[in-house]
Order: sequence, then C-alpha cells, then structure tokens
Amino acid sequence: MAKKKTKSTRKTTGGNGSAKAAGKHLVIVESPTKAKTINKYLGRDYLVMASVGHVRDLPARAPKGVKQEVPGVDVDNDFAPTYEILPGKKKTVADLRKAAKTAADVWFATDLDREGEAIAWHLAEALGVPTAKAKRVVFNAITKSEIQNAFANPHNIDENKVNAQQARRILDRIVGYQVSPLLWKKVAGKLSAGRVQSVAVRVVVEREREIDAFVPEEYWRISGYFAADLKKSDKLAAQWRKMLDNTEDVTQKAKLAWLSDHECMYAELVQLAGETFKPDNRDAALAAVEQLGFNLDRAEETEDPKGKGPAQHRVVYHGSVEPTADFTIQSIETKRTTSRPTAPFITSSLQQAAANRMGFPLQKTMRVAQQLYEGVDIHGQEGQTGLITYMRTDSTHLTGEAIDMARGYIAEEWGDKYLPEKPNFFANKNKQAQEAHEAIRPTDVRITPKRVAHELTADQFKLYKLIWERFVGCQCVPAQWDSTSVMIKADKADAVFKATGRTLVFEGFYRATGMPGNGDTAVLPKLDEGQKLAPLQIDPVQLFTNPPPRYTEASLQKKLEEEGIGRPSTYAAIIQTIQDRKYVEPIAHRDKRMCATDLGMVVTDKLVESFPKVMDVAYTRYMEDELDKIEDEHHDWLTMLREFYGPFKKNLDRAHEEMTHAKAETQPAPYKCETCGAPTMYRFGKNGRFLSCTRYPDCKYTAPIDREGKPIGAQYTDIICPHDGGRMVKRMGRFGPFISCENYPECKGILNLDKKGAIKLPKPPPLEVDLVCPKCEEGKMNLRRSKRGPWLSCNRFPKCRGRVAWSSLEDKQKDDLERALAAHEDANPVPTIRNNCGERIGEEYHPHLVDEAEAPSDAA
Repeated sequence: MAKKKTKSTRKTTGGNGSAKAAGKHLVIVESPTKAKTINKYLGRDYLVMASVGHVRDLPARAPKGVKQEVPGVDVDNDFAPTYEILPGKKKTVADLRKAAKTAADVWFATDLDREGEAIAWHLAEALGVPTAKAKRVVFNAITKSEIQNAFANPHNIDENKVNAQQARRILDRIVGYQVSPLLWKKVAGKLSAGRVQSVAVRVVVEREREIDAFVPEEYWRISGYFAADLKKSDKLAAQWRKMLDNTEDVTQKAKLAWLSDHECMYAELVQLAGETFKPDNRDAALAAVEQLGFNLDRAEETEDPKGKGPAQHRVVYHGSVEPTADFTIQSIETKRTTSRPTAPFITSSLQQAAANRMGFPLQKTMRVAQQLYEGVDIHGQEGQTGLITYMRTDSTHLTGEAIDMARGYIAEEWGDKYLPEKPNFFANKNKQAQEAHEAIRPTDVRITPKRVAHELTADQFKLYKLIWERFVGCQCVPAQWDSTSVMIKADKADAVFKATGRTLVFEGFYRATGMPGNGDTAVLPKLDEGQKLAPLQIDPVQLFTNPPPRYTEASLQKKLEEEGIGRPSTYAAIIQTIQDRKYVEPIAHRDKRMCATDLGMVVTDKLVESFPKVMDVAYTRYMEDELDKIEDEHHDWLTMLREFYGPFKKNLDRAHEEMTHAKAETQPAPYKCETCGAPTMYRFGKNGRFLSCTRYPDCKYTAPIDREGKPIGAQYTDIICPHDGGRMVKRMGRFGPFISCENYPECKGILNLDKKGAIKLPKPPPLEVDLVCPKCEEGKMNLRRSKRGPWLSCNRFPKCRGRVAWSSLEDKQKDDLERALAAHEDANPVPTIRNNCGERIGEEYHPHLVDEAEAPSDAA
C-alpha cells in the first residue's frame, strides 16, 4: 500500500496563546495531533494547547554545591523530590503559563493512565494551578460523545495515581543512580542498571543458561504415506519419490499439499503389538518398520560436533516399502468441533499479534496505535477522527455500547447466523486488570479498514485492520469444523496408524478475522471403513527434544506479563532499553530471537549476588502490586519507599566493599595459546568475554570468541578495500565491530558499521560556511548533504547542537550554498565500495562473512 502523504501538524503552543486564551477555557493535552482532533468537538469557547509530553522531571544532576546521592531525591529527608522544568520545555511552559493567566479556567485532558495523571499534576504545578481546583477530564476514545461526556463530568486530579507514579519514578531513580556507579567500579564504565529492566535481563539470561544446560533426548516417529486408489499406487509412489529426490528439505506443508492434490494421506504409527508405540532408539524404530514391510537400503550416519548427548549421533534410514504390504482402514470417526473467537485486544496481546503476524517491534506497535488513538484525518464527514480507544490497557472488558455496536454491524452486514444469541464476554487472565478500563477497539465499527485504506499509512492500515477484525470477530459465533480420525491397520503386523484431518463446516468469526493458516492440517480423501490402502512410503525419522526457545520481543513481553513484571505502558520501553544497553541482542541480523550478551550475563550475576531481593522476579511482582495499592487502595507511598530503601542501602554498601571486579574473575578454557602453547583462560573486558593466555602479561595473546566460547579467527568479509583492493576483515574495537583492510597497519582502509551491522558508506567532510550559529553565536555552520537534502549544524557539536533550517534561507542563498557544496564534493570524492562480485555497495548493506579460502586474495 502506498504511504499516504500527510501534512505536518502545527504545534498549538504558540507565543500568541495568551491573546487567544483570553476569557476561554484552556484545555491542555500531550500531543498536537490529539489537540487537533478534540478541538473540533469543543467549539469556539475552548482553546486546546499541547504540552508535547512531560514538562517536569527529576533533574539529571544535583545543583552545584549540593551533594545528593540521588539527584532530585533527598533520601535523608523522607525521599522529598525536587522537580525542574525539562530543558527543552521552558518555552512551552512559558507559553502555557501566559495562556493560563488570561483563560477563564484550565482543563487537563492528558491520558487516562497513571502517566497521564502525573503529566496533568506536573502541568498544574508548573502553571500555578492549585491541584484541588484543577479540572481533570479523561476519555477512553477521542469521539464526540466521549469528549462531551468527559467535559460534562470533570473531576480533581487523582493524587493517589500521582503518588504511585512518583513512587515508581523515585524507586527507579534510586536503583539507577546508586547501582550504576557500582557497575562502573566493578564491571565496566558507562553501564547502567534498572529496577525492572535488570530483572527482565535476568529472565533472558536464565533462559540462555537453560538452553546451554539442555541435553536433548532421542525419539523416533514412524510416518506412513498411503494412496487411496490402489490402481494408481505404483504411479503415485514413483511420483512421490521423484518429488522428494528433486527437492531439498521438503517441508511438511509441501508434503501435505502434494498428498491432498493426489488423493493420498499421511498417518503416524501409534500402536504396535497392542501397546502405544513411542520408540526412543534406532534399533526399536528399525525393528518396527521392518515388521511393516520396510526394506533398508542404507543407513546414513553422521556426527554432529555441536550436538549434545544423543544428538551428536544422527542417522537417516533410506529404504522402500514392499508393494504387497497390506493396510486397511479399521475405523473412521468424525466429530463436530468448534473454535471460539478470541478476546478483544489488550496492550500485550496487540503487541504480540502485531509482532507475530506483521513483524512489528513492540515500540512500533505502540507508536502506530498512538497515532490511531490521537486521530487521523479521514477526509470524509468525520474529518480528524480518533480511530481506536486508548491502547494502554490490561482489561478485555467491553462497554454495553461497544457490544451493541459490534452486534448491530454483524447482524446488518452478515446476518443473524453469525450473531450469538447472547453477547460474548471474556474473563481477564491478568488478575491485576482493572475492569474500569476497556479493551482496545475501534471507536466506530462503521469506519471499516477498507473504507479508510487510502487515508492511512501502510503501518496504520495493518494495525487498524488487526484491531477492527479482532473486535468484530469477538462478538461472532464460533467456527464449526468436522474433525476426522482414521485408524489404519497393518495386516502384516499387529500395528495401527492414525491419520487426522478436518474440514470447515461454518466460518463463524473467521468471517471477520479471516481463516487461520492451515498448512499443517491435512485434507483427507474420500474413505470408507474396510477400504484397502497402498503404501507410498514408510519413513522412520530420528528426532530430538528441543531446548526452551529463545525469547523474541513478543514472547519476552508475554513472559513479563505472566510474571507480573511491568505494566501495559512499560513493556515496550523495558524491552527496548535492555537492547539499547547491549545486555540483550538478536542472535543474528533479521532474526527476531534474542539472546543475552556476555555483558548481560556478567552484570546479571553481579547484581543477583549483591541484590538478591531486588533482582528476584517475585519481589519485582510484589513491588508492582504495592504501586497498584498506592493507586487503588490509597496506601502510603512514603512507607513503601522506606521499607525498600533500608535493606537496599545495606546491600549496596556491602557490594561496594565485597564485590569482586569482573576483570579479576577468570575461567579455564580448553584451548592452547597460539603464541606460546600455554593453557588459555576466559577473561572479561569492556567488549565482553575473550580468550587470553594464562601467562599474561608475559604473553599478550588474546582472541575473540563466539557464543560457544570457541576462538574466532580472522573473519573475512565479501567487501574489497577501496584503497589497495585487499580483503576486508571484521574486527572488534572500543566502539564496537567494524571492518578494516587485512593489510593494516600498512593500509588504513576502515569502514564503520551501524547498530544493525550495516556498512556506513564514507562521506565527504563537512563544508564550513560563513554562517554564525544562532544558538551559541560563536561557531560557524557546517554544511552537509543527507537523504533529505542539505542541512546546517554548528561546527562546535557536540558542545553546541545549534541548527539552521534549510527552508528558512532565501533562494539565492540556497543556490550559492548548493554550488559551494557541489564544488566541495568534487574536490573531496569518496571511494566506491564494492563486494567481491564487483557489485557496488549501497545503503543498509550487511557484509557477508566468508571463509579464508573463499576470500579473494588480491583483487585487481
């Protein structure tokens, strides 16, 4: 779908807000888009302005001359917090203050969750509006009826919600600002710890160690493939073997499709000699198939050096089945089964569905959902419209109005046969879910995805379609299936195979959601009891039990929810943070599975050792419950902080004294030093674990290692050095991985890699132009070219981050600068980067690792 062109949204916090607000009701929301959407429902007596998120927070540093262990929190004075206006929000707050002074009154219409309540409170404090007199309005959806109802029933700011948010913020600040320096001292610089994030890392670390410790068990599956038409069996058997011989790694889905197309079927051996058949070794499996008419031609045995236990020894039996082997259908049983619709989305289930079905990272899902909630201009009678209800919720509850809306649509569009006699209700699996909240749903079911397809971006359309379909489907009748079980008796041996399949009888809620993938479901041919079948193949397959799967963003989010770690508004931020901190990373480019890094493991071990309670999953869940009790049951938030801080401070002081530095800890390694032949050991450095000679510092040998602890030799890439044509090698530096010429240091050819491992193409140096930085008034402006065109920034960066908007320049000035930049680029050409196939490398290219033998030695 082509991406819709959208106009930039003008922020409503302008300097003339004071004049516009005179005598009007001032309404403050978080975002300009939300302001634009609700403005049309309120009329001329209201002025809607946006704070653009938070305006106050705890300071990043203590004031000069003030010694505080935790900036902004006086731990010696009952955790009294000190807030300050965020540096980038001073003008916004000044504009809001001016407007508030001349307005008739001030209404705070921030989001309805705990964070939104805190933003409203901070705004009231910053604007000098007494919180007891502040008018607070909340709405679950940005629609005319919801807005009008909210403004007809304002209430005070909920200080219990605010206190719960303050308690969370102070807890996180205490842990972050007091444990992070400990990590700098005992592990490596620039590390950070988080009260909840560190526990999330521990979950990933423990899964990684479960995988490392897992020893698979061997088991066998005896598969039978049968033809229903005996006259065609010989021809079908030949076609079957040809299909398998001509295709590598034929999937089960492809096999079932072939069988369905040729009126054949797949079954598994379930009984032998009157007993359930579950072979766990090759001898039992081979003996069983030989009784069934299988003739062994050859056994292909291989050794897997990466396998553990039985998985080191793999075998594949090749053979054929006797064409005279007799198989008869013993029984056919068909049952009518149903599939019930799934509950409407909550935050976690929406994130999981978007990740699994569309590959959306959690942060992207929440960003797009926020856009749908705040409003999109659908260029119809509705105009700027909020399309979904609030997307941070843990409740599957639907209001009566919402249920009636869905049922009315189903009856009118599809008929009564899709409508259950009574509405469908769904129990909340999350015990902490608040029934006052509502599930994520469309604000108006008549605004179908098809109707607004051309008004939304591709991502907005995909997510809205997912939400709309789940909501409508949840109020439909179940789907109905005919599930069939066929028992096949082997006449030559006392054995029984079982085949299963199912046929959709009535689509039910699939009318809304679409049919699920059924690639692993067989479609059986027409069969009768007593019917003879001809075997195409009897296939003994060696299998091994699998270790627990690595987490993806979606499955980790599900685990955190199950454990009670975090809340709907925090899952995405938690998982993004632990990746940004390099404690967790994808196992490979474009692979969604995540693993703990060496850094994540070392930090986790150190924190568990010194803070067993804080790092305990159950304790983290308890803390979340305590925060909920502050909000819902009005518990004292300062008492909670006191109970936490006493034991925590004792553990912190002890850790500073007793924790061993990570660099002092070593482990023996099963390798010899390549320089002197001495034993080696694993050590820890700022880039993770590495291999080192035990004779260090007399012997300086070191080597990077892979995930399994094996030393990594030179990792040649498919990139040719643009300077001397040599091979480029992937290396690890102080700032992460990069690639350099194999002839270093004689050749200085280096290419940096971005966070995703893609090559950063070389660029010409910036051109300094005769424009003074408007921010610092000292530096000159550097002119560069980007994908979006020329741009100007201060040459004193990072001390000064001043910018000049290209659009603010006059046309003649732009033309002069364009010519100067073009001449500068001609005078400073950048080399063309190519791979070993001679192909020119573009943006987002990921270098491929090649064996030394495959790497070109001296490219022309």
